[in-house]
Amino acid sequence: MTPGSNIPLPVPRVAVDVSAPVRLDVSGLLLTADGKVRSDDDFIFYNQPSGPGVTYRSGGGATPDSITVDTTALPPGIEKIVVTASPDAADQTFQGIEPTATVRDAASGSVIATFTPPRLGTETALVIVEIYLRGGAWKARAVGQGYANGLAGIATDFGVTVEEPAPAQPAAPAQPVTPPAPTPTPHTPVTPPPAPPAMAPAAPPAPPAPPAPPAPGAGKINLDKGRVSLQKNQTVSLVKGGRPLLSQVKMGLGWEPAYRGKDIDLDASVIAYGPQRNHIDSCYFGKLSIVNGAIKHSGDNLTGEGGGDDEVIVVDLGRLPQEVTGLVFTVNSFSGQKFTEVAKAYCRLLDAATGEELVRFDLTNAEAQTGVMMAKLIRQFTGEWEMTAMGDFVKSRTVRGMVKPAAQAL
Repeated sequence: MTPGSNIPLPVPRVAVDVSAPVRLDVSGLLLTADGKVRSDDDFIFYNQPSGPGVTYRSGGGATPDSITVDTTALPPGIEKIVVTASPDAADQTFQGIEPTATVRDAASGSVIATFTPPRLGTETALVIVEIYLRGGAWKARAVGQGYANGLAGIATDFGVTVEEPAPAQPAAPAQPVTPPAPTPTPHTPVTPPPAPPAMAPAAPPAPPAPPAPPAPGAGKINLDKGRVSLQKNQTVSLVKGGRPLLSQVKMGLGWEPAYRGKDIDLDASVIAYGPQRNHIDSCYFGKLSIVNGAIKHSGDNLTGEGGGDDEVIVVDLGRLPQEVTGLVFTVNSFSGQKFTEVAKAYCRLLDAATGEELVRFDLTNAEAQTGVMMAKLIRQFTGEWEMTAMGDFVKSRTVRGMVKPAAQAL
């Protein structure tokens, strides 16, 4: 195919494989007629590998990543799925590493079409192909539209919220970035004098807003507005609609070997503590259930391959004995590789009953260590639980070596 060309799809279910000489991050977005996602749930990628009618499959660096589209399972109102890609390595452009998209029959694997965007340069992300509905029939179009600001630029363009804790950042930038409202007097003496006074009263009402969004590493938020994406040291109260979330929650942890890396055996664990930071028990691959079954481990994943959570720990907050007042979720590299050799490590908290994702923390800026404290849950005097993103690295290949530093971090 050539840029702009399109073909009818002969089958209802197709897979789009995207290959390149380097490892890529591939994603798919479900768009409505106005070219926007309905919500962040319509952004399908390595940390959110499935949605209605669209799934992501990781190639693990050995085979191409793939987006599969089942047009018969797409929700009403979805008229287009765009398939995007960006190099996995930071700040790498597509110059000299042109990707190729191969559209296949998802059932048989037979090739329907291929497309390689030509003449790429400073682009760090691409919309490669799109699957779209026209006149009641589904088609595939070769696009090749480039972005210089990575997948974040693509996501923003299609209505995805990038960095949900962004309210923290506006707290500082918002003042200089929007001088007309907050700082009209020093910056607008050139404008007619009546304008600044008119704006000045608008500035005082603004201060009530800053307390709501938490600043990085400080503040506390709840789940009333839906899924929360945490920054390091940021805390979320597990309260929704004014009521504590006293139900089963799942802590999912995921990772992938870094590009061209060997299999990495990471082990997810949770360490339970009492009110004096005393160690009560540890739940890990060697002990899959603790505190009378209130905390359970899914079992060991030896490689990190595949999309979705690699290991899951289920915590029944309502069944935790009163002496358990703190939980620390940790990950260790049992095979000895450092976290700098791990890609896309994250942890997320889900409502076990509904599968709804409540909280997510993406681990970035990895250090050359073999252990990391991902997050902690602390029971408040009110009975509520609060989760704090940690991202603190420790030299330890096993959960045993995490007990002491995790206690100190509570």
